[in-house]
Amino acid sequence: MSSVLDSPSTEPSTGLILTGGGARAAYQVGVLAAVAQLRRDAGQIGGNPFPVIAGTSAGAINASTLACQSDDFDAAVDGLVYIWQNIHVDQVYDADAFGVVRTGARWLTMMSIGWAIARWRRSRPNSLLDNRPLGELLRRWVRLERLERMLEAGHMQALAISGSSYTSGQHVTFYQTQRDIAPWQRSQRIAQRTQISVEHLLASSAIPFIFPAEQLDLDGQPEWFGDGSMRQSAPISPAVHLGAERILVIGAGRMHEPPGRRNVQVTGHPTMAQIAGHALSNIFLDALAVDVERLQRINSTLSILTPEQRGSTALRPIEVLVIAPSRRLDDLAAEHQGSLPAPVRAMLRGAGVSGEGKAASGSALASYLLFEPSFTVELINLGMSDTLARRAEVQRFFGWPAQAPCADPTSLRRRKAGFAQEAAPA
Repeated sequence: MSSVLDSPSTEPSTGLILTGGGARAAYQVGVLAAVAQLRRDAGQIGGNPFPVIAGTSAGAINASTLACQSDDFDAAVDGLVYIWQNIHVDQVYDADAFGVVRTGARWLTMMSIGWAIARWRRSRPNSLLDNRPLGELLRRWVRLERLERMLEAGHMQALAISGSSYTSGQHVTFYQTQRDIAPWQRSQRIAQRTQISVEHLLASSAIPFIFPAEQLDLDGQPEWFGDGSMRQSAPISPAVHLGAERILVIGAGRMHEPPGRRNVQVTGHPTMAQIAGHALSNIFLDALAVDVERLQRINSTLSILTPEQRGSTALRPIEVLVIAPSRRLDDLAAEHQGSLPAPVRAMLRGAGVSGEGKAASGSALASYLLFEPSFTVELINLGMSDTLARRAEVQRFFGWPAQAPCADPTSLRRRKAGFAQEAAPA
């Protein structure tokens, strides 16, 4: 989807928005790999095509990785592909029998007989799963110490990470910028300029109920934060506030269902897993679809105004390209539920996740937790094929020629991401 942008004499500032979705975020890496390939095909090498990057939930982790390596976009993408192709569940959350019993089994027990044991505070787990391994991986993987240098050198203009405060109920965008941009405030959502840390990434990606909340400082006061997709009514807004004039949005869920009713078999009351999966899908997808439609309406309205009328409003047309999965990721996850470690499968069975393939149940919930190569590699391949299928649209969006210019082939070769070797999964 795109609308016409009144382009100035110089190339417009391009923003990138990466949304949330746990393991589903591997899809974003496939899209980025295809964009990098099309960029090289057009003879565009070096530098960074996205000076403004905004990420939420697992998308915040991908966004930060790109921002910290913005002096070499190809190498950053190569590194993301390497990590997501080799990631395993136990690098994200405790997946052994002891870890699952310590958190997940106790959580499910509290849900069922908590009234009988609530007086023992030690029996109250904070989440279904313990994501301490993710914190350790991020400290090796995301080179946040490079971000300030990338901003000072002009490779980046701004990075924004969003989180949702359980303490105050506000949606907060934390941002780090090259130039002085005043914080903004809207109904139930605010922005704060800060130095992005691993704690911000853990907070933004703390899927409700599944991963524990993270404590962050907000205006000098500590608050508990969870997944940034919660209460995120305007996912595109941070990139616009930070100066993006055209925006690529990469979703992690299907934006539009095919017409007609899905042929599904009703087998009784929905399980906890089915209800949780449905709720998470609403959190991660619905706000994005609504915000894209809102931007389309604004662009359409601005297009019929006279130049004088447009000059009297602060609104401006923003060109937006949205790339989202062409397949239902729930169905794709159903084919790989068996890849989860046995203790995790056993715990999820208690919530109603079972089976594999067409006989699978609760696969929507499982799709957020399937940090295994069998699933993530399929998502990467899907992201690449979806993007290459829209080659002409992507080329028009960036202004790249359909026919690659003459160039030395050796200059277009992909560079190996050395930092990925340092952060490679053990």
